[in-house]
Parts: sequence; C-alpha cells; structure tokens
Amino acid sequence: MQLSPYIKDLLYRYECVIIPGFGAFLANYTSASIDADSSTFYPPGKTISFNRQLQTNDGLLANYVASVEGTSYELALQKIRNFTGSLSLKLSQGERVTLDTIGDFSLTPENKVQFLPCGTENFNIASFGLSTFISSEILRDIQQAQLASGQENPVLDTPNKGVAPFIKYAAVGLIALAVSGLTGLKIYEGTVQEHNFVQKQKANTKLEKQIQQATFSITSPLPTLEVSVIKQTGKYHVVAGAFRVKENAERKVAQLHKKGFASINLGVNKYGLHQVVYASYQNRLEALKNLRTIKATQNNDAWLLVKEIALH
Repeated sequence: MQLSPYIKDLLYRYECVIIPGFGAFLANYTSASIDADSSTFYPPGKTISFNRQLQTNDGLLANYVASVEGTSYELALQKIRNFTGSLSLKLSQGERVTLDTIGDFSLTPENKVQFLPCGTENFNIASFGLSTFISSEILRDIQQAQLASGQENPVLDTPNKGVAPFIKYAAVGLIALAVSGLTGLKIYEGTVQEHNFVQKQKANTKLEKQIQQATFSITSPLPTLEVSVIKQTGKYHVVAGAFRVKENAERKVAQLHKKGFASINLGVNKYGLHQVVYASYQNRLEALKNLRTIKATQNNDAWLLVKEIALH
C-alpha cells in the first residue's frame, strides 16, 4: 500500500503527520524570500522535515485512510503497519525509498534513518497559485545614477540683465495684496469656527435637557428568554473505547468520572458503536501529551480521534 497521497493531503492541513511506529513529518511555515544572486522570488511555503522520535499513534493518518477508503479504523491501521514494515525492510536492505512529492528515505552508515525532502511541492495552501519566478534587475536612469555617484549636472551661467523698475514695483504690489488676502481669510475662518462651536454647545445643552426630561415606565417585567447554546468540546478526543450497548457506554463514562476524567459519550459512529472518550481538547499537542500519559497509566489501547463534534 502506498501512503504518499494520504500523507500529502494531510501535510496541506496539519503541521504534524505521524506514521505510527515509524516517525512523523513536520511542516514548518516559511516566509516569502528572494535569492539576490539569481533574482529569483519564492512564495511563502512549508519546509518538510522528519522526526524519528514521534511514533505514537494519534489517529490522524488512520482515520483519514479509513474515511477515504471507506473502511474501518482497525483495517486502516493494519494497512499502515504493512506499509511501515515494508518500508523498514527496504531500508535495511540498503534501498532508497521515495514518497512521491514528499521526499526520499535512506539509511546512513550508522544505520540511522535519513530523510531528504523533495522540495518541489508547496504545502502552504495560502500560496495556492503562486509560483517561483525570476525578475530581471531594474536599472536606474542616468540622472539617478549621477545622484548616487555624487556627480552634479553642470549649471550654465547666464549674464545678468537689468530688470525694469516698474516690474519690481508691480511685484511688490502683488505680494502685498496676497498677504492682506491671506490675513482676511484667516480672520473669516476663525469667525466661522467660533460660530460653529457656539451652535454645537447649544445643541448639546438642548439634547441633555431632553434626555433628562424623558421618563421610562415598565408596567410588567419582560418574559425570560431561554437560549440553547451549543457547547463545542474540541476536535481532539482521547478515546477510551467503543460500545455496542448504550448502557455499557454510560457505565464507562461514570467510571471515568470517578477517576477524575472529563469523560463524555460522543454518540454513535457510522459503525453503530457508542464512542466514550477520556477528555476532549482544542489543542492537538495537549491532546497528544495526555494520550501518552493515559496509554502509560490507564489504557494502552487508547487512541486519538480527530473530529469536530458539537454537543448540546
């Protein structure tokens, strides 16, 4: 079975995709960048890395495989085990294993798993339609180049010619008229602003009097309005078990409540089973942390369900 298409789909939506028993792909966001040497512009994207230490099943990949192929969770998990077993065998035989558009796996001389990302796929959905492009260098014009280099354009010296006296007097007269006009304009503007301020104060005073004079009389209290609010529990659920009989599911919820868990019955899934969870979380990392604790101290068969569920 080839898991590349499923892993690829999940890398577009999540920052961590775990292959149970093998490792996890991590997708870290990167900003847009420019290669000055080649004048190449790169859109925002994601860099894909691999962490061999994250092997605990969080249910994300198995649930996605089950939903796409229309099979059960257990069968999807078995297919993943078959895939990881085949992958590990090929690596131990010295083969190089390629996951399409994701990257290549190989073993180092120290028998450690090495991952080389493909780099051709942009897993950032916000950059959909944006591609890498090369822009030619923009050359500045001659005048800008001269300013940057400190050179100045030569100034031509023209002979000084006499100015007729009447032109000088006319210029002085125009300046005097302009100054007097500006002075009159400022006086007019000041008068208008003062008038507007006075009128605004009168309007505010009148409005305050009307508000003070207004009275409100309620003869009878308004009826109580009851609103049913939907409580969102979070989409990451640590599953304790699934039960065919509802009474058994409710009994399990009561047992977990006594142990201090915020357990609930999520209802019936598509297989007709009542799913009981230890707790639900909004944060995936918090859910994974609690899943590891529960598997170590309570139930090794607990697993993580990723599903949006709204309860009343």
